[in-house]
Amino acid sequence: MAAYAGTTRSFPYLVAGSSPAARCHVSAHRIRASAAGATGEAAMDVVSEAELREKGFMGMRKTKLVCTVGPACVEALPALARGGMGVARVNLCHGGREWHRAAMRAVRKLNEEEGFCVSLMVDTEGSQLLVADHGGATSVKAEDESEWLFTSKKTDGAHPFTMHVNFEKFSDGILVGDELVIDGGMATFEVIEKIGNDLCCKCTDPGLLLPRAKLSFWRNGKLVERNFGLPTLSAKDWADVEFLIAEGVDCIALSFVKDDNDVKQLKAYLSRRSLEHIKIFAKIESLESLKNLKDIIMASDGVMVARGDLGVQIPLEQIPAIQESIVTLCRHLNKPVIVASQLLESMVEYPTPTRAEVADVSEAVRQYADAVMLSAESAIGAYPQKALSVLRAASERMESWSREENMQKLLPQHQLAIALPDRISEQICNCAVEMANNLAVDAIFVYTKHGHMASLLSRNRPNPPIFAFTDDANSRKSMNLYWGVIPLHLPLSDSMDDNFKKTISLMKSKSSVKPGDTILLVSDSDLNRPCAASSVFQSIQVRTVD
Repeated sequence: MAAYAGTTRSFPYLVAGSSPAARCHVSAHRIRASAAGATGEAAMDVVSEAELREKGFMGMRKTKLVCTVGPACVEALPALARGGMGVARVNLCHGGREWHRAAMRAVRKLNEEEGFCVSLMVDTEGSQLLVADHGGATSVKAEDESEWLFTSKKTDGAHPFTMHVNFEKFSDGILVGDELVIDGGMATFEVIEKIGNDLCCKCTDPGLLLPRAKLSFWRNGKLVERNFGLPTLSAKDWADVEFLIAEGVDCIALSFVKDDNDVKQLKAYLSRRSLEHIKIFAKIESLESLKNLKDIIMASDGVMVARGDLGVQIPLEQIPAIQESIVTLCRHLNKPVIVASQLLESMVEYPTPTRAEVADVSEAVRQYADAVMLSAESAIGAYPQKALSVLRAASERMESWSREENMQKLLPQHQLAIALPDRISEQICNCAVEMANNLAVDAIFVYTKHGHMASLLSRNRPNPPIFAFTDDANSRKSMNLYWGVIPLHLPLSDSMDDNFKKTISLMKSKSSVKPGDTILLVSDSDLNRPCAASSVFQSIQVRTVD
């Protein structure tokens, strides 16, 4: 498997939706809030609350951590959550329906009973082509010069020197002399004979053949591309989607996406069911997905860079540059991106990673990926908690270095919005982050219904953490994958000022803020302000806690 009182400076923008004009004013005033004036309860997850108390605002980790749930870590889920896991991932490619159900319910129980806010992401199996299995439970060594039969014929159990391929037409278009590569280079064979639909191959680079190994064919140094016309979502996948809906997942990771239509089809289906809160992440794991990359990103709610499967179809030396281009494009388009696969692969077996693996994690963090993910390391590895600890420590150190080097000032931005109100929201968030960095405020507070303003702030990768308050539980879970955002659940009232007083009172009661802290407040609407229905009130305020 394989989330006051004090001096305030306000910069509000009143935008009438029916007019291109905008009115701005600047004011300074003092507001006093007491704990007695608060109503409702703001829920901060226990990990963020403890981290804030221990390290302060600027010590809070910004990069989110994703762990794949498997046999090695089901019992350790509480420890993983305490260690910083913000998203638990279940891969439907491995295990059966009952196991998947038990794993997902264990994550929900974790949140309900122990105060965590762990989002649940589930990968579809997809139309996986060219997966071969030797029939055994563990790996098998392919020796140099040994001859193997790759066949689609179904047999019972394991047979010596035989790999069973899951697709009958796997050998169509393959020629004698082509290279057959296992799992991106774990072992390599040369096709020496075609026998009907079967291939007789000689091992040229010995290595391990794992269960459910992925195959690719190469000719003259280039991937042999073939289109078998299979849908991204199979009949089984659609049945799985219904299962995931019933189990209340927060996010579906769509496997083997070919173009934006694959994503749009699933999103349209969820929309018809009024399930837009279930976010769709496109897994970029094929040459075909790279050709349609921008369209796929724009159609999706986020992206996973599945480097393991991607490395099966692309020369290994191209992966680092492709990863950086995907991460950068996702940030420009305001879509969260997860860097996944083989980050700490050696920790499947060993208690410490290689230095190169730590550098790989650090590079993903330096590129400002929203999240980094453990796959086999947590699912079947011997040291899932240690692997998560390394992932967290490496992320925190690289983030600290980036702040010291003031790297955020180097981040270019591209205009996303077209409509005037949306453009103003975007510019307000750009300006808010610039102000937050230049004024060295301690934190940014944003009130949001669906998380859009929080995502625009996150896109700029500010120095201080972003506390996003929402009264929508689903929006809170979706913000778990936004870089630097700590989502909190707060019953919002019609008065933005009351919401602010309530927020500070509750944060003070939790010892999360102290006198002298400077907070930059961003609001996208003031429901208490008398204005036309088409108007939107937006503001930036800087307040110092008394």
